[in-house]
Amino acid sequence: MAKQKNEITGKQKAAVLLISLGPDVSAQVYKHLTEEEIEKLTLEISSVKKVEPEQKEQILDQFHQIALAQDYISQGGIGYAKTVLEKALGESEASNLINRLTSSLQVRPFDFARKADPAQILNFIQNEHPQTIALVLSYLDSEQSAQILSELPQEMQADIAKRIAIMDSTSPEVISEVEQILERKLSTTVTQDYTQTGGIEAVVEVLNGVDRSTERTILDSLEIQDPELAEEIKKRMFVFEDIVTLDNRAIQRVIREVENEDLMLSLKVASEEVKEVVFNNMSNRMAETFKEEMEYMGPVRLKDVEESQSRIVAVIRRLEDVGEIVIARGGGDDIIV
Repeated sequence: MAKQKNEITGKQKAAVLLISLGPDVSAQVYKHLTEEEIEKLTLEISSVKKVEPEQKEQILDQFHQIALAQDYISQGGIGYAKTVLEKALGESEASNLINRLTSSLQVRPFDFARKADPAQILNFIQNEHPQTIALVLSYLDSEQSAQILSELPQEMQADIAKRIAIMDSTSPEVISEVEQILERKLSTTVTQDYTQTGGIEAVVEVLNGVDRSTERTILDSLEIQDPELAEEIKKRMFVFEDIVTLDNRAIQRVIREVENEDLMLSLKVASEEVKEVVFNNMSNRMAETFKEEMEYMGPVRLKDVEESQSRIVAVIRRLEDVGEIVIARGGGDDIIV
């Protein structure tokens, strides 16, 4: 007896779903995907030869179930969704669907905490072990984490920031244990999936939300403890495209300070918004000269562009450190009066 074909993959299901939904709906879906996701999905769609009616109906039914389950979760959490689905589909099918949701839809632990008052969370976790605090903060919204981190004792801030930065995956047992502790105070649900959290991007988001004084304290301490980590965090805290967040005076100061060659290379692949902001802060003659020279520059290596942008970002941070420009951040120390 011949073997059955391997079970259809997630990407293949997504391709069949989009084909079934039609080009107009699929185009709207594409707007919410990354370039890499679009490329992979388009490749998968192009490889689909024929969709059997039974397969199409099965995939559409699965999608409908997942959409309903996600709606139940948004209404009342995973526990509520599971109860409703068990009544509709049975215990086994409901468990399978919930398990797929918690991984494919990335239902994150500590969902309750993201709806709680940061001051309340701070009051509960401030006496916990720094690793526990780091774990909780890595799951919160960056604004919440920034507020909590700012209120913690200064001697703890850098240590916790470092723990968030170097955190990788955390086992479900550890997450469950911490959640159960918080449950007594704030009420929560427990997931059983390994979930990726923390990392440098997480701590950058948090630090971008704290006030400048707290940021300096943390980065100064990290430079002593782990210079490479501190440098990597600083590189990501303000990227070249963020130049649009500076005021006109600051942009003009940056233009005067950086090398023209670096600025031309950086603008070569910059967004139209960045180009417009920079050119608007040049004289008409300078802007026209830049545009002409960039046009005659020809193709450039991405590595050269990235190095030029890094040098400009370094100049921007140096100007901020000496108080010549202001980079907007959370907290109150950026208010200009």
